[in-house]
Formats: sequence, structure tokens, C-alpha cells
Amino acid sequence: MARERIISAQMKGDDDAVSSSLRPQRLSEMVGQRSVMDKLEIAMRAAGKRDEPLEHILLDGPPGLGKTTLAFVIANEMTGRLPRITSGPALGKQADLMALLTNLETGDILFIDEVHRLPKIVEEFLYPAMEDFRVDFTIDGGIGGRTVNFALRRFTLIGATTRAGMLSSAMRDRFGHRFHLEFYTPSELAEILRRSALRLTLEHRDGALETIAGRSRGTPRVANRLLRRVRDYAQVKGDGVLTADVVARALEIQQVDALGLDELDRSYLRSLITVYGGGPAGIEALASTMGEDRDTLEDVVEPYLLQIGFVIRTRQGRQATRPACEHLGLPFAETGEATDRDEPTLF
Repeated sequence: MARERIISAQMKGDDDAVSSSLRPQRLSEMVGQRSVMDKLEIAMRAAGKRDEPLEHILLDGPPGLGKTTLAFVIANEMTGRLPRITSGPALGKQADLMALLTNLETGDILFIDEVHRLPKIVEEFLYPAMEDFRVDFTIDGGIGGRTVNFALRRFTLIGATTRAGMLSSAMRDRFGHRFHLEFYTPSELAEILRRSALRLTLEHRDGALETIAGRSRGTPRVANRLLRRVRDYAQVKGDGVLTADVVARALEIQQVDALGLDELDRSYLRSLITVYGGGPAGIEALASTMGEDRDTLEDVVEPYLLQIGFVIRTRQGRQATRPACEHLGLPFAETGEATDRDEPTLF
């Protein structure tokens, strides 16, 4: 079982309720992703002038970057109504999707998270709904079964995925708009934290929010989670005011260092550097050495280390880079330099 990590971008138990209160309501309140926002604003204004729903939208990118938030913003801007929300794994059969589709009003937003995990039979059932706003639904089974054609109201499907490569080309081509969300810069995260602190009525001093932003791994969800943990520390150990010193001490307790690495990240790097001489080392060997699952290392640990250039993947295995060794204060083996890299495999 994977250990609990405060810097994980995956949704945790208390994130949903808190993110709802901190979530932007309008496109003008969104921070970052300027290229996506500019294109989206044009698409929404054009659809509004034609008095028709938006074309279907595919949002892809790592977890925690605001795909669900953006779906809420689009729904609010276009209809003023909340989106209907579901996920790929929750739609196990055609009837599950049918119940959602037939209850949509004209212009409604249907948001499907993890759309790449839709079962094939449900995905194919969705094709005519997306293209022609109709579905052929089989009532009863066997010899006496019959197929009924249902006309649907025109709606907008927003699909979100962290693994766009797992979507079939047939599904991908049915989205009129496809937007990729990038990691946020520290200055963008600091602006997000300022808005969150205002809504949480948190007093802060210069440098406090910037310190949190620099350790948030480019992810708003992580930034807001760290802000809540720092708030707890400030209220218990201080006077409730966030300062750079308070933030540093709070995140030291959480074992989150200046680059946003936690103990699991550092354990991975130490194993690669000290046990395997900086690499190359296979993922199975690393998993055995650390006593962790291979999937945990590949899906949870490696993406960020690859992103910041601390680890590279080659055909021979994983290799640590000089910056990784310098960050941990360990000697760098010159023979550990990689010359035979794979294609980038970030997210």
C-alpha cells in the first residue's frame, strides 16, 4: 500500500470540500494557463453569439491542475448551472450513461473525469450521443429485445484525463476542443495562494506564500493543501499569522524540502545513488530495495523527479543526475551520466 503523502497531487478525503470553497467561479478569476483560457474565452463567446452549446472539450494534464475546476467555471459561464459529474470507472454499463444523458437540458455540461477509463462498450455508446445527440438503447434482452432511438438535448461533454495517450483515436477525434494543462509557475501559485488565504481569512507576511508556492510542485491542489497544514501549525504554535519562518518550520515537520520533495522522493534518490551508484537501475530492482510497489514509484514518485531533471530514464534503467546528488549532498559518479535516453516520459 502506498504511504500517505501530503505533496501528492491525487485528491484526498478533505480536498473536495475545501476546494469547493476556494474554487474560482468565473473565467476572469482563473490564474495561469493563459493560452488555454484565451482559446476557451473565444470559444465560449462565439458559442454564446450563435446561441448554441459549446463543442465538446477534452482536458488533459497531470492531476491537481484544475480540470474539474475549469469544468465548473465553464458551466457557470455558459449556463449558470452546475455540471453533471461522473467518472469513467463509475460508468460500468450503457444504462449508467443513459440515465445521465436523458436528464440533460439544452446546453448542460456533462463532466466525465478519467474519461480514458470508460469501458469500451460505454465509450462506443457515447459516440452517437456526442456526434448526433441521439442514442440507440436496447430495452430488454434476448429474442424479445428491441432497440429504441432516443433523441437527446444538445449538451457539452467535458472529458478529463491524466493519460491522453490511453484514449482511443475515435474518442479523441470527437472532441472539438482539446486543451493541455501545464504545471504552474511559482508566481502563479503564489497568486492562487493569496486568493485562498483571503477566503480562509489568513493573515500573512511577505515571503510566506512564496515559500509555500516554491514547494508545491507546480500544482494548485498541493499548494492549497500545504497552506492548510501551515495554517494549522501557525494557529497551534504561533499567533496564526503566516511568516516565512513559520512556513519553513511547518513544512520541515511535514518533511517537505525546499524543492517540494518528501521523504519518499529522497529515499528513491538515495537508493538510486548510494545502492546503484547513480544508475542505471531497473525499476523492479529499485522497488525491491525500497520495499515499495513498482506502480507507486512509476505513478507517484518518478513523474516529478523526471520533471525537475533529477532522474532520467534510459533503455538500461533509471539514472540520477548531478543536480539530484547535489541536492542530497551526495557525490556524483561521472560514469552515471546518461547518453542513451528514452523518449520523454513525464506524464
